Amino acid sequence: MIQLWLGIALLTLVALSFIFIPFIKAKRTQQTVAEVGRKHKNIDIFQERLSELDAERAAGNLQDQEYDALKLELEKNLLEDASEDDSAVVENPIGTKQLVTVTLMALLVPVIAFGLYFEYGSARQLQVAIDHPKQFDFENGKQPTVDEAIQMLVSELKENPENAEGWYILATTYMNLGKFEEGVSSFKRVLDILPNDAPQYVGVMGQYAQGLYFAKGGKMDQEVRQQIQRTLDREPLEVTSLGLLGIDAFEQSRLEDAIAYWRKALANAEPGAAESLKTGIQRALEQLAKEGKAVPDVPELASASVQLNVAIDPQLSDQLSADQVVFVFAKPVGGRMPVAAVRLTVGELPTMITLDDSLAMTPQAKLSLHPNVEIAARISMTGQPEAVAGDLQSANVLVSVKELSEPVNLLIDQIVQ
Repeated sequence: MIQLWLGIALLTLVALSFIFIPFIKAKRTQQTVAEVGRKHKNIDIFQERLSELDAERAAGNLQDQEYDALKLELEKNLLEDASEDDSAVVENPIGTKQLVTVTLMALLVPVIAFGLYFEYGSARQLQVAIDHPKQFDFENGKQPTVDEAIQMLVSELKENPENAEGWYILATTYMNLGKFEEGVSSFKRVLDILPNDAPQYVGVMGQYAQGLYFAKGGKMDQEVRQQIQRTLDREPLEVTSLGLLGIDAFEQSRLEDAIAYWRKALANAEPGAAESLKTGIQRALEQLAKEGKAVPDVPELASASVQLNVAIDPQLSDQLSADQVVFVFAKPVGGRMPVAAVRLTVGELPTMITLDDSLAMTPQAKLSLHPNVEIAARISMTGQPEAVAGDLQSANVLVSVKELSEPVNLLIDQIVQ
């Protein structure tokens, strides 16, 4: 059973990687604050867009060839932007080792974020390098394996030991490869470099505690507990630390305590981590039921659904054909990728539909993980999800998912300009 919960914890670690990569802003280097912010923003945008492309392909909206072309363009833009940032700080052109570092960022970050390491020894090359081998043919024409990429990053860190984001990438890479002692050592270096008041510091403290836990074979000894306590003293809702306490409680058959820890962690968890925590809570509830014990009510596990009435303004319907595509979707407030979507045709309108978790674009992006969403409907003149001028759409409606009791009315009555 311990392997199951170690796996859940690892999923939480992967999800939390999205949160803490931005600590480039806090590193102590000679770069200016503006330059650091721009470089990190580029990486954030790269990750966000890659996530969107993955979801679009999973939903069947992108063919493999289209996906590969768009992904290659993203990677090219990241490298170009990184080179521009470096040139703003130093007068010399970017050197080979600098290019290697930037390339490793492009290689390792998406691999860490989306778990693209292969399970078998004969397929250990990075997925990105396999997809686009020519792009990473930067020294000798040989595709870098994970081990080779790590060694190049280690060499770069020897020359630039105060590179906090480099140490963080190395730490999370080691953790994903099961090299927990090396991961612990690298997380310790991050904590040594980051200022104590950096906004990402407490998150790295939690991951350091998790690394210690894994390195000790899943044993909650005094050192691990002390690190967890230090983390929670600074942030009582730190997700990784609470997740570990829940795992320990579950292993000791303290199921009610495990549920309490994981519910507390949910209050501060990102969608990917929240999904892992909910899985743990569900397993604990099932175990309580098997043992004949009282099963507590956990509102956080309630599946979310939104009922919609979708219709077209009669003044516009005469311009349309019955087979034109209609997209109905829910997005996080301020977000771009849908957490639920349905594809209809004009001929099916007006109609009532339900958006719920079964329509999620990815397992980490579900309707139930967002308290508020924006819902809209759009008739696509191209048949593609991306809005273009001339499409017809409804107004965006802000919905509180948990508190909604009545169907939402969507009237398609606007022309996209």
